[in-house]
Amino acid sequence: MNNQNSAPRVMKESKNKIKVEFDRTPLKERLKAKYLNSYFYRKVLIAIFRFVLLLGISYIILFPFFSKISSSFMSPKDFVQSDVKLIPKYPTTDTWKFLITENNYWKALGNTLLLSLSNALIQTFICAMIGYGFAKFKFKGNNLLFLIVVLTMIVPHPILASSLVQRFMYPEIAIFGIEWLSIDLTGLCEALGWNMGLYNTFVPIYFLSLTGLAFKNGLFIFIMRQFYRGVPDELEESSYVDGYGVFKTFIKIILPLSVPMLITVFILSFSWQWTDIFYTNTFLNSSEHTLLTANSFWQTMPASLDEISSQAGGSVDSFIIAVKNTAGLLIIAPLVVMYLFCQRYLIQGIEHSGFGGM
Repeated sequence: MNNQNSAPRVMKESKNKIKVEFDRTPLKERLKAKYLNSYFYRKVLIAIFRFVLLLGISYIILFPFFSKISSSFMSPKDFVQSDVKLIPKYPTTDTWKFLITENNYWKALGNTLLLSLSNALIQTFICAMIGYGFAKFKFKGNNLLFLIVVLTMIVPHPILASSLVQRFMYPEIAIFGIEWLSIDLTGLCEALGWNMGLYNTFVPIYFLSLTGLAFKNGLFIFIMRQFYRGVPDELEESSYVDGYGVFKTFIKIILPLSVPMLITVFILSFSWQWTDIFYTNTFLNSSEHTLLTANSFWQTMPASLDEISSQAGGSVDSFIIAVKNTAGLLIIAPLVVMYLFCQRYLIQGIEHSGFGGM
């Protein structure tokens, strides 16, 4: 016992003695011992290699953004100048101004915010509930049904376009899946002024979100299932003892525990809905719905810019591309702001996603 206690004390005294002796040596000798050795050279080379690698990757990723931001402040005359690359010679904000004023940016922003926010909230709750069911309830066909959910992530969405359009143009609800027990909603749609059924309204997108069939919902269900598989069963058992039912347990116990994952799913759902082109063009192709992803905003040349585009001469196509790129920057700008405030929650959610427990 005494030997075991004395060993650490001897080691500590030896280290202190070596440190004192090292501090007493001349500065030149200390620098030589510290920096003129293979370990230090290897450490420096690794640091240089890491810096150059990260710098190259950052350049590849960020350069397209820098070039698009730079071209958005160029006037048509800058595209004629051969010596203008990234820094405009005649800088102007006309591209931003006319896109915002003449292409109804604020109206499109409001409509897109309403659609993306409502769908993100619906999808977050629905996918959490479905993922919880797959993770905690054992029933016949559980694995097969979950496999079908996973397969929805790899089915190309354009394959479903025609059937989805037909279904919502002529809406009909079959009760319990029985064809003769069906309710025709065409009359109700006509009474609400929807002459083409549910087509060209937000209802189809909301319906797909409520049923867990919307864009990327298979991925969200998978993420939530993996997370809930790591939640101890004892929490549910104790809540059942306290008299909570299944739904109350989910609302009162499970959801508060899964806030980081809920925020992650919400951010992903909001972002994908914000930039979605397929579903919005499939169900909302009317000029009545002004969205950021609609052709009326990002592919339509503002009249004022169209008038001065001739100043670009033979580079008019480059000027038109720069205008579309500026529209793209206006589309993703709110997402960048959201990411700056929510990146911490997004990282926490991914860390707790439970992918390692597959």
